[in-house]
Amino acid sequence: MRFLFVHGTGVRRDRHDTLFALVRERLTDRFPGATVDSCFWGERFGAALGSGGRSVPGLRTAAAAHADAADTETAEWGLLLADPLCELRVLAEAGWDTAGPGSGSGSGDDPFALPGVQPAGTRVLDLLHRFAEAPYGPRGEGGELRALLDGTGLAPGFRPALLAAAGSAEAARAGARATAEPQARELATALARSVTAGALATAGADADCTAAERDRLVELITARLGGGARVPGARAAALLGRLALRVSTQPLLNAWRGSLTAGATPALGDILRYQARGTELRSFLHARITAAPGPTVLIGHSLGGIALVDLLALEAATGGPVPGAELLVTVGSQAPYLYELGALTALPPGSALPYGFPRWLNVYDRQDVLSYVAGPVFPGDPRVTDHEIRSRQPFPASHSAYWKQRSLYERIEVAVAEAGIG
Repeated sequence: MRFLFVHGTGVRRDRHDTLFALVRERLTDRFPGATVDSCFWGERFGAALGSGGRSVPGLRTAAAAHADAADTETAEWGLLLADPLCELRVLAEAGWDTAGPGSGSGSGDDPFALPGVQPAGTRVLDLLHRFAEAPYGPRGEGGELRALLDGTGLAPGFRPALLAAAGSAEAARAGARATAEPQARELATALARSVTAGALATAGADADCTAAERDRLVELITARLGGGARVPGARAAALLGRLALRVSTQPLLNAWRGSLTAGATPALGDILRYQARGTELRSFLHARITAAPGPTVLIGHSLGGIALVDLLALEAATGGPVPGAELLVTVGSQAPYLYELGALTALPPGSALPYGFPRWLNVYDRQDVLSYVAGPVFPGDPRVTDHEIRSRQPFPASHSAYWKQRSLYERIEVAVAEAGIG
């Protein structure tokens, strides 16, 4: 048995090699006797701005982070990715309520403070500065923290994120307001979330970080800052959660035309180029599929899945099945949506999948706005199955979050067995 992985839009050599190494490791663990190959097409058939973007009036290079989330946690992280300091800003400006035991005055003046005893918030900030100076400890050992950062691709941006949080006016002001221990614990958590969000934002699409790994990173940083679990009823969390839910239901229209254009290349550019010159990529895929004997399981991410659906449907309708292609797995794919639009080469809207088209497992995530379901647009076709993944990540991270999800590979294993592939 052979697996052939076809990457998605915007992927170039470095990103491909990192991503494929992960996919190959997970597939090999689950299918020890299988061959796992990749079909890298990004640099040969992908898009680039041939004139450096000169067609864009007032080209700017800053990119805006977008979030489109349904639940509070995901929406909060959407805001944090766009502005890692936003939760600290809430604490800096709003402080804490004065009511409740141990809440403090909220103004930075603690009537019960003892002479010579460091205020709670100042202690947390001191720990943050020490952490920024030696993120992996005094002897450079990393332990779980280093392994987690290396495994998620967040290591390059981690110390800059620490320094950004430690040097921010928001952290200093929030620290001055945190006069009691409960406030200090909330401050530690807010700082940990700020640092994690900063590292994630720096890594961008190169981050291979699940929601569970993200949450564990927050826990480790919080512990280094003297905090514990997130404080129930925390003030910043309540305010940020309400704001996140409001923002996540509205379009984020804060990106400049130049930013959208430059940021969309090569991702959007690859899609547009495929629509105009898809024959080249489909011919390349056909040659790679038939270069080795089957049975072959084809795994296509995003645009890779679109190209595979196009190829398999076109070949089945005109010349017969693609030799060896026994199972198609699309992940985060727009193929069903393009089918409805009439934008697939071989499948006009309303037409059935042709005889000879293989079994099709379509994997999607509700948080991934670039993923669609296939079953409802091919009703009654037993070859088509949808499977939902819940990564708990905001978009666009959700579009790349599939590959560390155990449930993805478990479902592929089921599909392989159902197809009778051995």
